[in-house]
Amino acid sequence: MSTTEPDTVERTDVSADAVPPGRPAENRRHVIRRRTLTLSVIVLLIGIPAGYLVISANQSRDSGKDKQARYTATGLLAGVPSRVQQRLYDVHIPSQHEAISYYETNNWKTSRLYVEFLTTPHGLNTFLSAMGTSPGALQKGDLPISARDRRIVEWDFSGTGDWRGLTYRQKNPLPTLNVVVNNSNPRYPEVFVVSSTTP
Repeated sequence: MSTTEPDTVERTDVSADAVPPGRPAENRRHVIRRRTLTLSVIVLLIGIPAGYLVISANQSRDSGKDKQARYTATGLLAGVPSRVQQRLYDVHIPSQHEAISYYETNNWKTSRLYVEFLTTPHGLNTFLSAMGTSPGALQKGDLPISARDRRIVEWDFSGTGDWRGLTYRQKNPLPTLNVVVNNSNPRYPEVFVVSSTTP
């Protein structure tokens, strides 16, 4: 009966950077280059989306500031009030208009829309007809827009001109409209309107 001694197997620790057989060993310069490339890819994968997030957040914040400035501005803003504003305040801008500007204020008691524009005699007639009145209702020398409202939008009716005005009252919740028209140039009357409504 023969006895054989168990084979002894030599074990060697394989390091993480060990080179598989048949592949040449990396020199230090190549290792540094590979690690730099890997780091660059990681930075790009994380940095670019993060950069977009920062840019997007800044744009959103700037947009919010623009809106805040718009709604807290004192004075008229160039442009036509939205259709919703025109319907809510019963101020229907005629198609024949230019140099139009507006301003809206809101609080718990009263909301107001201030509008100023140039129009034609036909445009003035269209505007007043849409309200439910006519140019014949304008009273010479009548300035129904209050001094407080004039200060808010810096309107000055003290200059020379053919000033006429009217107040058009409606039952709540419909708005009350105070209108002043400067008819010093009959071809292009200048219209000032303050429409106020109680929520």
